[in-house]
Amino acid sequence: QVQLVESGGGLVQAGGSLRLSCAASGRTFSSYTMAWFRQAPGKEREFVAAINLSGVRTSYSDSVKGRFTISRDNAKNTVNLQMNTLKPEDTAVYYCAAGRPYGTWSREYDYWGQGTQVTVSS
Repeated sequence: QVQLVESGGGLVQAGGSLRLSCAASGRTFSSYTMAWFRQAPGKEREFVAAINLSGVRTSYSDSVKGRFTISRDNAKNTVNLQMNTLKPEDTAVYYCAAGRPYGTWSREYDYWGQGTQVTVSS
């Protein structure tokens, strides 16, 4: 079992940047696909980005491609999400997730953080 804790959320103006981090407990971090999901008010939780065990492969939702970058540091048990050119529609609670498969569905992930709020103003 792993525990995930997100940080780095906050309030930012449209066009600005934020960097989210997720710290994972345990020594098996490198055995998991890591992903970021987000949930806006009144909306379903949606996939944002994923990164495979080694960090070689990444996936992004169409809405964030070219703006967000996911990365991981297995030695430090962290996964990051660099968010650039933020838009108001990026406003959501962002969740870090860990799972065995490399997928884009929330049900494919076994462990979740509590989320960090990202608010982008116009």
